[in-house]
Amino acid sequence: MTWTSATDLRQQVLKLWERGELLAALAGTGSAFPRRLVLKCPSSTDITERFEEVRAWAASLRAVTHCRIEMRDFTHRVFGNNSLPQEAWLDGLDDALAMIGKQRQGAQFAKMLERTREHSPALLPWLAKKPLRALALADSWEALLAVVAWLAAHPRPGIYVRQIDIRGMDSKFIEANRAVLAELLDLGLAPQAIDTSYSGVAQFAQRYGLRDKPLRVRFRMLDPTLAVLPGHAAADISLDAASFATLAPSVQRVFVTENETNYLAFPPVRGSMVVFGAGYGWEVLAQANWLRQVSMCYWGDIDTHGFAILNQLRARFGHVDTILMDQATLMEHRHAWGVEDSPIVHDLPLLTSEEQALYDMLRDNAIRAKLRLEQEKIGYDWLAARLQQL
Repeated sequence: MTWTSATDLRQQVLKLWERGELLAALAGTGSAFPRRLVLKCPSSTDITERFEEVRAWAASLRAVTHCRIEMRDFTHRVFGNNSLPQEAWLDGLDDALAMIGKQRQGAQFAKMLERTREHSPALLPWLAKKPLRALALADSWEALLAVVAWLAAHPRPGIYVRQIDIRGMDSKFIEANRAVLAELLDLGLAPQAIDTSYSGVAQFAQRYGLRDKPLRVRFRMLDPTLAVLPGHAAADISLDAASFATLAPSVQRVFVTENETNYLAFPPVRGSMVVFGAGYGWEVLAQANWLRQVSMCYWGDIDTHGFAILNQLRARFGHVDTILMDQATLMEHRHAWGVEDSPIVHDLPLLTSEEQALYDMLRDNAIRAKLRLEQEKIGYDWLAARLQQL
């Protein structure tokens, strides 16, 4: 049977709900009422050949509650005067919600709208645009409104999230809801309270003028005569980025390595220190202007991502050299070759000609598909010999 059934009518209304149109109507947008539903009716042939089925179909539609069925009268040459459904209508939002059993959710959303109009009317467009997502946050909505209101009253406060003083709320709530809060705060705060140069959950604090936990730099002195802590020549030290920036040690060379074991086992080198790298992103070192006055040497994996990290580091410090990221090292360690899961292929403009040649061989699979050599698999004697050459 291709005729619209009572179940089909409910499914049409349920689709309106799933698209958010019914709740959006509460917010002043979305479906207008009365709203006509699609109704596929029997043909004249159906009426003649399947009259009893047609009559049962009509009775089932007339039994549908919260949906107005308009009938049409007709006279059939065999069956005489009759009446069949012609159109199906939702007369109002209440009928639509009742038809699919969503009255409680509708009332809950209406309450959210009321509270938002009262406390943060700037957020009403968000509710209208994302009503189902908002409804999923119903239990937290009052708390979310409270955070928006607090930051609107204390723009760019320069404090940690832990210091936001909202009764009955702890910092874990804000941390767990940063994604949705970012969307709400962008609407609820004055433009001057938002630093648009920061974005994403990871930069939530900077975007809205909160303090974030400080970035840290981990380093070791490789020259015992330059020990930062007396009596601890090879101490593994961690400083916040601001403190590291003021350190200015008497070193001539700084090595940067991505592997923690290599960092810890890096051999002594006169006048040098080693820094444990942070992969993609070098903001942690950017404040240390003294690094621009010393030699820098990067040691990463020989794979496409290793060269991409080098390229990014050079964007911060243009004088960076490399160590053990060359073709000779790669070919010497054939026994340790591995596979790079997701190689990159985009251009890296800050590589030297030798580095570019090796990078091209890797991204073009000129030696072997998805070839990589992880830095921790390079022989320690090979490292020591190369350091001697330096």
